Amino acid sequence: MPSLMKLFSLRIIAFGLIAFAGFNSSATTPGARPEFPRPAVDQPTSPTRGKEVAVLSGGCFWGIQAVYEHTKGVISATSGYAGGSADTANYETVSSGTTDHAESVKIVYDPSKITYGQLLMIFFSVAHNPTEWNKQGPDWGAQYRSSIFYATPEQRRIAEAYIKQLNAAKIYPGKIVTQVVPLDGFYPAEKYHQDYLKHNPDNPYIVINDLPKLQNLKREFPELYREY
Repeated sequence: MPSLMKLFSLRIIAFGLIAFAGFNSSATTPGARPEFPRPAVDQPTSPTRGKEVAVLSGGCFWGIQAVYEHTKGVISATSGYAGGSADTANYETVSSGTTDHAESVKIVYDPSKITYGQLLMIFFSVAHNPTEWNKQGPDWGAQYRSSIFYATPEQRRIAEAYIKQLNAAKIYPGKIVTQVVPLDGFYPAEKYHQDYLKHNPDNPYIVINDLPKLQNLKREFPELYREY
């Protein structure tokens, strides 16, 4: 079951609606900002099929996982924990806010179909609000921070260059606060967290906070959107 913190967040639905509506008005509503820029620094598309990994955190992992499960070129997306140690990688402990973990998603993708920079473009544009510190929608705490966990120097270079590019373009009214940190380990979350949106589309938290992300993905990047 969700933690007490997540259950509490479900009881403050009105706040969640206001919070996400605010994010939409400043970041994802057509006409409210320029067309979201593609990364100026990126990997070239691979000439052959393969598998590479990206790990991202930006609030509750339910929505982030769903966004990437609807992204063309993504082979799998797994909810889990990154940033802390193996002994604290469980939902109740992470939800206490006393660990170094962030709710994260491990994305396995085919670099011949989608680039790392394109994954970050989706991350910054529709998956979460990168200007909020230790907060996304109705969820508060360091476990909901915005982070990019890089696995290679190339991923770090692309991520840092893109953040600099977006800040320079003033895409958001505030500065991007996303951390770019090394990936020391990823620990899959409990089974009931996997594919949560797919199995619980009528959950009020999902309806208010996460389904709009899929709508934004389909609207802003139709060439990258796919159904389940």
